[in-house]
Formats: sequence, structure tokens, C-alpha cells
Amino acid sequence: MSQPAFPATRRKTRIVVLCAGFLAVAAIALAQPGAEEPNVDSGATAWMLTSTALVLLMIPGLAMFYGGLVRTKNVLGTMMHSFAAMAIVGVLWVVCGYAMSFGPSVLGGWFGWKWDYFFLKGIDTTILDVGVPEYVFAMFQGKFAIITPALIAGAFAERIRFRTYCVFITLWSLLVYNPLCHWVWASDGFLFNMGPGGAIDFAGGTVVHISSGISGLTLALYLGARRGYPERAMHPSNLVMTLTGAGLLWVGWFGFNAGSSVSSGLATAQALTATQAAAAAGALAWMLIEGIHQGKPTSLGIASGILAGLVAVTPAAGVVQPYGAIILGTIAAIICYCAILLKNKLGYDDSLDAFGIHGVGGITGAILLAFFIREAWMADAATNAGGAWTVLQQLWVQIKAVGISIAYASTVTIVLAFVLDKTLGLRLPREQEQAGMDYSLHGESAYGMLNLG
Repeated sequence: MSQPAFPATRRKTRIVVLCAGFLAVAAIALAQPGAEEPNVDSGATAWMLTSTALVLLMIPGLAMFYGGLVRTKNVLGTMMHSFAAMAIVGVLWVVCGYAMSFGPSVLGGWFGWKWDYFFLKGIDTTILDVGVPEYVFAMFQGKFAIITPALIAGAFAERIRFRTYCVFITLWSLLVYNPLCHWVWASDGFLFNMGPGGAIDFAGGTVVHISSGISGLTLALYLGARRGYPERAMHPSNLVMTLTGAGLLWVGWFGFNAGSSVSSGLATAQALTATQAAAAAGALAWMLIEGIHQGKPTSLGIASGILAGLVAVTPAAGVVQPYGAIILGTIAAIICYCAILLKNKLGYDDSLDAFGIHGVGGITGAILLAFFIREAWMADAATNAGGAWTVLQQLWVQIKAVGISIAYASTVTIVLAFVLDKTLGLRLPREQEQAGMDYSLHGESAYGMLNLG
């Protein structure tokens, strides 16, 4: 009788056991944290989709706000500035804007770049660590890129060539907005890393409001005043439309600020509450100021106060408590009101107070937020600093960030204005300005009649 082949059986058994062990180890390794792709957080994603829509709503809201403030013959031409930005910058952001803003630093950190972000071709299945598809984050940020050049248009309303405006916002977005966005919000941006807590700009005080306000003032001064200003009164065409636009901006701003938490949790609630408190405080303060100074509050005044409060809290929404938001909204209303009075005394023509509200309000909020930062944020900054970190130290960081934004935006804007003026021409010819932008540039009339007044 032959003997059983035990050695061969044992070898086969060992091989099976080794293979099973290898597979078990591999499975455990793959299951370790960091090895799996992040899962979609449906709650955060739903809020970010909502926030994206809310910020987009702000752009037609801005068009209504500005459109109601200009004369009847310029309503459509003014609203076209906002809608043209939706078209031009909307495409530009997909092509290269996101890559320039959130890609790794290139050219010494002037802007970012990543080929995977070119045409957004490399993020088709990407989920961010916060559980939000990168497409959603890219589209959310794209709405900021759209509304910023549209804000600038308020400073030079009623007197710029439409084709030149389109070229200007294209170049301005590439050379001003995208670099500033990278400096402030990209993880390797130099303002993002200035100091242990970075230059605080939660939702766009420097990136959006200061850059647009300063650029608007620069262009307004370069172009000169509207013909007949200030000797001839230039009454708003439709304050009902302006108030409606202000209401849409207020609603949309919850997405603008609370959406910047890129989450759906405590930070979102904090930013949303600060936004509401500052907007209400700004509106109330403006009404009181007008009541004392002019004897009666106005609808335009309350709309201006709403915006002043919203602008001021934008950089601060993630770091201040409600009492700080109320104080910021109140102070911004006072300072912006004084800025508009000063404009009237100096005689420069910031047509729709883009600088007086967005520039001045943005500067106010970005600097004064240092006095109202949560203690928990300051404690984290001190930990990162390896020692104490004081309000005055953060204040200096904020002042430097504001100064850099002002210097950069104004310098690039004046260069663009000069080049475009000498090539395409910036200002409307006298005949077209007198006829109005609606008819002379677009062959239309907002209210079914030609009004040359």
C-alpha cells in the first residue's frame, strides 16, 4: 500500500494560508483612514448647491439695484454690465479662472496654475475632504468671480463703451481678481499664510469689495464725470427696482457669506447669523443718520445701509459674534454715509457709489474685524504662533492685506484703462452719451419709449 503524500498536502495548505493572509493584510491596509476617497456629504453638498444659486441670484439683483439708480435712457445698458459679466466671466472661470485662483502657486506666487483645472477637466470625479464634489466648490467660487467686475460698473455707469467694458472685465478678471483670489484663499497664497492665522477674509472683503471699489474709483477718476454732473440733477429712474434689487442682494448674501464655510454646520450658522445682524444694523443706522441729518429717511438710504452692513461683515462673518457684526454694520453705515458726503463735496463722479459702499465698507470691515474676533480663533492663532497673538498683531496683518489689495488693484486698473483708452476708446462719444446707452449701444428702450432726459 502506498503512503499518503503529506508533504505535498502541507505545502498546498501553506500556500493557501499565505495567500489568505496576504489578502487579509491588503484589505486591512486599504481600509485605513486616508486610503479611501472621501464620501459625498449630502447635507453639505445640498447647502453648497443652494449657496451657489443664492450667489448667482445676487447678480440679477445687482443689475436691478444699479438699473434703478441710473436715468431712464441708461437702464438696459447698465443692467447689461451685470449680465455680460455672467456670460464672459462665467466662461473664463471654467477655462482658466479656477486654475489661476486655486492651483498651486506659479511665477513666485503671483497666481496659481494646475493643468487638471484647465477647463475643469481633471475634477470630474473629485470629492473634496469636506465631502463636497469639487465641481460644486468651483461653481460656487465662480459666482464670486462674476459679481466682482459687475460691481465695478457702478462707479462709471452711463459713460463707458460696452465693447471696451467687455474687454476690460476679461483682462481685469485675469490680472486682478484671479491673483487676489489666489493670494487670499489658496492654501499656498501669501496673504492666506500671513501671520499664524492668515489675513482674515472669510467671504471676500479684500478679494471682492475692496478690489472692485478701488478699481471702480480709479476708472471713475480716469474717465471723468458724466456730462452735466454735478450741475444737472441726475435722478434715479426707478427706486422700486432698486429696493427690489437690494432685497435680492440681502437674500443672496446668505449664500455669499454662509456658503463660504464650505460646510453645513456650526460655522455656517455663525456666518449666517452675523450676516443678518450686520445687514439689519446697517439699514437701521442709515435710517437714523438720514433722519437726523436730512430730517427724513429715504428708500435709497435704507438700501445703501443694507449694503454697507453686508459689505462690512463679509470678511468677518466667520470670526465675529452677533454683537460684533452689529457694531461693524453700524460703523460701516456711518463711515460710508460720510464717504458719500465727501464725494459730493470733492465733486468726483462715482456714479452709483461703488467705491463709497463697496470700497469703503470693505476696508472698514476688513480692518475693524480685528477688534471683534472670537477668543477661540485667537487662541488657535496663538497656538500656531507658538506663543501669544494679540489683537494689535492681527490688526497689523489686516492693514497690510488691505494696503496690498488697494495698491495692486489700483495699479493694474490704471494700466488697463490707459491701454484700452488708447486702443479701443473707453468713454462714450458725446452724442451717444446724450442719447443714452440703451438706444445708442443696444438699439433698445427699457420702457418702450425713447427718453433723452
